[in-house]
Amino acid sequence: MGVRRRTGEFLLRVNPILCDGFGHCAELAPDLVSVDEWGYPIVTTRPTALTDENALESAHFAVRGCPRQALAILRVSDES
Repeated sequence: MGVRRRTGEFLLRVNPILCDGFGHCAELAPDLVSVDEWGYPIVTTRPTALTDENALESAHFAVRGCPRQALAILRVSDES
């Protein structure tokens, strides 16, 4: 049994059709999400390294805390 290393990056994506602008995601993942003047999320388009455990954990909290289930974490492959 080997040790699996986290390689690659991830993005937090929002489904604008499902989102109702509650703003919980910005509270749970402030480093990845900000909100506009109506409370709808603006997510960073810059991939975040999977090794950034704090950002990954806050992204998981935001996904689980979204009342409309409008968020998803997408893994960005680092393989060419």
